[in-house]
Amino acid sequence: MKGRMKKISALTIAASMALSLVACGNQSTEGAEKGNEKTKIKITWWGGQGRHDSTQKVLDLYTQSHPDVEFEAIPSGWDGYFDKLSTQAASGSMPDIVQMDYLYISTYAKNNSIADLQEYIDNGTIDTKNIDDKILNTGKIDDKMAGIVLSSSLISVGYNPDVLAGAGVKEPTSDWTWNDFVEASVKVSNATGKPSAMASAGVASDTNIFNYWVRQHGKTLFNEKGTALGYEDDSIAADFFQMWKDMMDKNASPDPDEMAQIVSLGQEAGPIVTGDGAFNFDWNNYTSRMSKVNDKLKIATPPLANDSQDMGLWIKPGMFFSIAETSKVKDECAEFINWFINSEEANDIIMAERGTPVSSEIRNYMVDSGKMNQQQVEMFQYVDKATELCGNTPAPDPAGISEINKAFDMAANSVFYGQATAEDAAKTFREEANAILERNNK
Repeated sequence: MKGRMKKISALTIAASMALSLVACGNQSTEGAEKGNEKTKIKITWWGGQGRHDSTQKVLDLYTQSHPDVEFEAIPSGWDGYFDKLSTQAASGSMPDIVQMDYLYISTYAKNNSIADLQEYIDNGTIDTKNIDDKILNTGKIDDKMAGIVLSSSLISVGYNPDVLAGAGVKEPTSDWTWNDFVEASVKVSNATGKPSAMASAGVASDTNIFNYWVRQHGKTLFNEKGTALGYEDDSIAADFFQMWKDMMDKNASPDPDEMAQIVSLGQEAGPIVTGDGAFNFDWNNYTSRMSKVNDKLKIATPPLANDSQDMGLWIKPGMFFSIAETSKVKDECAEFINWFINSEEANDIIMAERGTPVSSEIRNYMVDSGKMNQQQVEMFQYVDKATELCGNTPAPDPAGISEINKAFDMAANSVFYGQATAEDAAKTFREEANAILERNNK
C-alpha cells in the first residue's frame, strides 16, 4: 500500500513529449516494426495469472491462423501498470496494443498517446454492429474513438459462502446495507481472528468504490466539465474514510500494511479465495476469474446506503484495447482487435474472464454453448439482474485522474494511519482534487 502512495503520474510529461514525438514523425516504436516476413505486434495488459495464461493462448491461436503475425506479450499486474505506461508514452515507446481502463482513457486520448480508431470502424476492419452504441461510445473522447470496449462490468462484492456460514452470517441479498456489511464483517473477524473485508487493490487505491458511495448520496464524483468534484459536502468523504478506519480498528478489514502484503500474494491466493476472508470488492467477473482456484465463491450487489435505496450502480466498460499513436502496425492491430471481440474461437479461450463480452452475438453463443462453468453463468445472470438497478454511466474520468487517485489514497491513508481526522482528510482531498482538475481540464 505504501508503494501505491508513490503513484505520481508522469502523464503531464507524457502529454508534451508524446505530442512532440508524434509531430516529428521520426521516432520508431520499440519492438513493433513490420519486418520483411512477419509483423511484430507488442501488446500489454494487466491482470492475474489466469488472464495472462488465457491471453497468451489467444495470441498463439491468432498466430496459427495468421502466420505472418507474431506477438511480444507484456503482461503485468494492476499495480504499477499505468506508471510504466505513462513513462512509455513519454518516450514514444508504448506497446502497439494497450489494455486501457476507463479511469485513464480520457487522459491518454487528450495527450495524443493513443490513436483514433474510428476509421477502422468506418471501413469495416473492426465490426461493431453487435455492440450497443451506449457501451461502444464509452471509448469515444471528444469525437475520437480512443479505444474499443472489450467487456462491460459492474462493481460487485465477491464473497465466500463457507466463511460466512462458519461465522453464522447470512449471505448478502440485493437489499443489504453498509451497516449490514460492517456487522457481518465484524462477526466473521471475531470468529476467525482475521480481517474479513477488503477490496482487491485496497479500498482507496483508486476512486471506483468511492465513486459508487458518492452516487449513493445523490451526487457525482466529478462535475460535468471535469473541472472540479461534483460534491461540496466533505462529510461524504469523511464518512467513507471513517467507516473503513473503524473496520480496521476492529480487525474487520486489513490496514494498509496488511493490504500491501495481501496484494503481493496475487488475487488467486487472496484471503477470500483461500477461506481466510469473507468479502472482496471487485468487478462482476471476480468469481469467474477465481473459479479455477475456488469454484464456490459468489457475487452480490454492493451494499445500499443506510438511509437511501439509491443503489448508485452503473454499467462500466470493463476495459478497452487502444492502439498507440506511435505504432507502425495500426492496421494489423485493428484486425486483431476485431478478431478478439468477435471470434467464437477466441472467446472459447477467454470465457468472459475480462467481463461480460460486448458483442451480443458472442454473449448468445457463450450462453448456448454450454461451455461456461457455474461462476461464468452467474456472472451473466448478475449483469441481467443488476442492470435493472443501474443509473446512467458517468463520463470517462477527466484528465488528471492519476493525481486524483494519488490524492485520494494519501488522504484515506492519513486517516487509516491515525495521522489526520476523517474530516480534515476529506477537506484536504477536496481542495487538492479541485486544484488538480482545474489545472488539467481548462
